[in-house]
Amino acid sequence: MKNNVFTAADAEAHLRAGKSIKDLPKGIILTPSAKDLFRAGPTSLTAHTSTPAAAFAEPILPDYEFNWKPGSDPKSDAEIQAFFHSPAIVELKERMVDIGKRMWAREYTDGNGGNLTIRVGDNLVLCTPTLVSKGFMTVEQMCLVDLEGKQLAGKFKRTSECMTHLAIMKRQPKAKACCHAHPPHGTAFAVAGVQPPTCMIPEAEVFLGQIGLAEYRTPGSPANAEVVGNAAVDHMAVLMVNHGVITWGKDIEDAYWKMENVESYCKTVWVASQLNGGKLLTITGGQAKELIELRKTLGMDDKRSTWTECQLCDNAGFQPGTVCNIGDGKASANQSQTALDPEAERLVQVLTEQILTAMK
Repeated sequence: MKNNVFTAADAEAHLRAGKSIKDLPKGIILTPSAKDLFRAGPTSLTAHTSTPAAAFAEPILPDYEFNWKPGSDPKSDAEIQAFFHSPAIVELKERMVDIGKRMWAREYTDGNGGNLTIRVGDNLVLCTPTLVSKGFMTVEQMCLVDLEGKQLAGKFKRTSECMTHLAIMKRQPKAKACCHAHPPHGTAFAVAGVQPPTCMIPEAEVFLGQIGLAEYRTPGSPANAEVVGNAAVDHMAVLMVNHGVITWGKDIEDAYWKMENVESYCKTVWVASQLNGGKLLTITGGQAKELIELRKTLGMDDKRSTWTECQLCDNAGFQPGTVCNIGDGKASANQSQTALDPEAERLVQVLTEQILTAMK
C-alpha cells in the first residue's frame, strides 16, 4: 500500500488474511479493482490461487445493480443519515458523478440540464441536485428522496424533474435507475415528434427495443410525470416531445448505456435517411422476432413479443418512410401486391369502368 492507496494486490492479501473491508483504517483510497475484489468477497480468490489443482472459476459479468432487503428502509433521521453516508451508497454517488461527467463530455447535457436517479430501497431514491452542471457534480451534492419526492438527506436541493423518474419507478418495478438528458439527435427526433423506426440495427433491437414517444407536458410537472411514466412501462427509452430523452435500466450504468444507444441510433438513422433517396433497408420480421427472444434471455420484457412479423417492422409513420421486409428479404411492396383482397379489387375495377363510361 502506497500513499493510502489500496490496490487489488493489497486487497487480495487482506482477504487471504481473513480480514474484510471493515478492517481497513480510515482514509484508505480503494482502486476500482480493489473495490471489485472486496465486493466479490473471499470466494473471488479462487481465480487467483496458484494451486495447480484449483478449478477454473466461472467468469463473471459486470453487475452494478443495487439490491436491498425489502422492508429494511431506515426510519429515523439518524438511521437515514447513516445509510446515506454508508460505503455502499457513497459508491453509488461516485458512479453518478462519473456518469454525469460522461454525459457532459459527450454533449448530452447543457447548462444544468439532465438528471440521474437510483432506487436504493422500498421507498428510497438517490438523485442529482438542481442547478448544477452534470459535468461538475460532487459526491456531497447528491440527494436522497422518497418515492413521493420528499427530500430526506443531502444539503443540496434535489432536481424537480426527479418526479418523472419516480413516476417510472412506481409503474415499472424493473426500473431501478433512470437517466435523463438532451442528446442532440435523440432530442431532434423528439422535437420533430418522430418515433424512431424499428428493424434497422440489431443492437438497438436487443438493448433498446421499440423507443417510446410521450406527448409534451411542462418539465417537472405532475402531468409530465404521468405521460412519461405511462410510456416507460413498455419502453426502456422514451422521447419526450419538445424536451429530451429519458431511459431506465436495472442500474445507473445500464440506464446511461441506453442513453448512448438512443443517441447513436437516432444519429445513424438520420444520416442514413439522407442517402439513397431516403430509402432505408430493414431486417425481416422473422429476424426481429429472434432478437426479441434474445432480449428475453437478457431479462428484458418486450410488449412486441405477440406481434405479427409485419407489425414488428411497420414504420409507415416514419419520414422519409421505410417498408417492412418479408422473409426472403424483399420489400413488402411486392408482398402488398400479392396480399390484396380479391373482392376489393373486383369492386375497384367495377367502379373504374363506371367512371370511365360516365366520362364518355
